[in-house]
Amino acid sequence: MKLPQQSDQQLVILIAEGQTEALGELVRRHQSRVYQLAYRTTGNASLAEDITQDVFLRVWRNAGSYTPDAKLTTWLHRITVNLCLDSIRKNKRRGEVTVDAIPEREAPPPEKYESDSREAVIAAVQALSERQRIALLLHRLGGCPLKEVSEITGWSESAVESLLTRAYANLRERLAVYRK
Repeated sequence: MKLPQQSDQQLVILIAEGQTEALGELVRRHQSRVYQLAYRTTGNASLAEDITQDVFLRVWRNAGSYTPDAKLTTWLHRITVNLCLDSIRKNKRRGEVTVDAIPEREAPPPEKYESDSREAVIAAVQALSERQRIALLLHRLGGCPLKEVSEITGWSESAVESLLTRAYANLRERLAVYRK
């Protein structure tokens, strides 16, 4: 049986039967996307790697409970978001510094706009509230429609829409110094 020809749903069935090769194929297909979501959500590469491993460990353990009525990516995103939120909350309880504590920067000189603008966007996204950041990352960068963001997060579609509206307003405010 050639695994690359199997659908994601078929791979999960094989994983539930204990076939590690199927898990390897699923990891190969989705590891990058899961890592990117975890990294953009937490802002920490090492933590994102740990979360990515945990996501696929949970897939291995819970493959038998997966129901193919939702896309596999929705299930993977939901696991990733939940692990990210747990990690963020745990770090806050420990009193670790978060990106919210970073002071806003003054506008750089015009010649530095291009090089600094990418860093500024990343910092502005990281400074959003957890919920705004997750909604924005799933919708804008993950390409998920509102309904799928709602399914992944467990929030209503109207809540997701409201979070996105506030996230974009916050980004516009924080990045206003970069407008020409």
